[in-house]
Amino acid sequence: MSLSPAERFARLRLARTDRVGPVSFRQLLQRFSSAERALDALPDLVRKGGGHGFALPPVERIEAELAAADRIGARLIVLGDPEHPPRLAALDPPPPVLWVRGDASLLAKDSVAIVGARIASAGGQRIARGLAQQLGEVGFVVVSGLARGIDAAAHAGSLPTGTVAVLGGGVDDVYPPDNAALYDQIVDQGAVVSESPMGARAQARDFPRRNRIISGLSRGVIVVEAEIRSGSLITARLANEQGREVFAVPGSPLDPRSKGPNELLRQGAHICEGIDDVIRGLETLRTLAEPPVDNPFDACAPDGEPDAAFLDRVAALLSPTPTPRDEIARALNVPVADVAAALLELSLMGRATLLPGALAST
Repeated sequence: MSLSPAERFARLRLARTDRVGPVSFRQLLQRFSSAERALDALPDLVRKGGGHGFALPPVERIEAELAAADRIGARLIVLGDPEHPPRLAALDPPPPVLWVRGDASLLAKDSVAIVGARIASAGGQRIARGLAQQLGEVGFVVVSGLARGIDAAAHAGSLPTGTVAVLGGGVDDVYPPDNAALYDQIVDQGAVVSESPMGARAQARDFPRRNRIISGLSRGVIVVEAEIRSGSLITARLANEQGREVFAVPGSPLDPRSKGPNELLRQGAHICEGIDDVIRGLETLRTLAEPPVDNPFDACAPDGEPDAAFLDRVAALLSPTPTPRDEIARALNVPVADVAAALLELSLMGRATLLPGALAST
């Protein structure tokens, strides 16, 4: 069922609200059944718990973001839209909003990511470009991050068959600037995607979220060249956590850019010496579908709103070590729904952090 324009606007506004990350976004939808009702309830939730300095983003700011997107032909996809990519919907939690320039239908097709070093060797770029071209020829869309080096080579090799560039900044933030011509080609022939606001400039903190979408869109991730401490290895780790296959192109132990792929191979990644290795590795991949919705608020409706004393009791059980909400409920001898409501309110007040997998920490 399609969402109403008012609900889609509310979901974008909720996603742009301070202290509302992907986990709390989903839980707010679960608790209040719509973003419109969640936005109505948020100020009272925070104020009742003693939170300060909280404000919803002005309606004018959201209208300005929509207008900026309209000027460049970007398309908004919110969680709950029929067009929300199925593989991203399977993540825990899924990204609440996406901006897309180009062909949004590519996001639902079978994809493989190719990532690697920004300062890549000529040989590494040739391998990435060749793999991307061959993957496209057998029907895969190639996903990467529009960075210099391996990413750019992967996009170039798959332009004729379909490529998706995932950005850390806004979908209108061409970074690095020297890939501006490639960016324009991808908009014309593929798709550019971001969950960041329109006009946002990429910051270091944005790239792990970008990498999570790269791996989340894909059935597998191929690492061509990467040093041990690199974003490409973060993408590989995220892919493994998401149940995707990880492939690594082996390289010379004399080249620091081979240390990342070689370490992945030691950890059990598939060796990738050509397209046949990728196809074999993906043949055994289980179906990635949206998991059953775990809605603690359905299990047992909270007995009224949690008061300040109950919030303090829940907060006292939290620590830097992530704790499952059912353990907190067991310790307090209360329904899980009451704990879920309390954790949601504590997170909005900045007193707790909601984590994937029904976990919380201070």
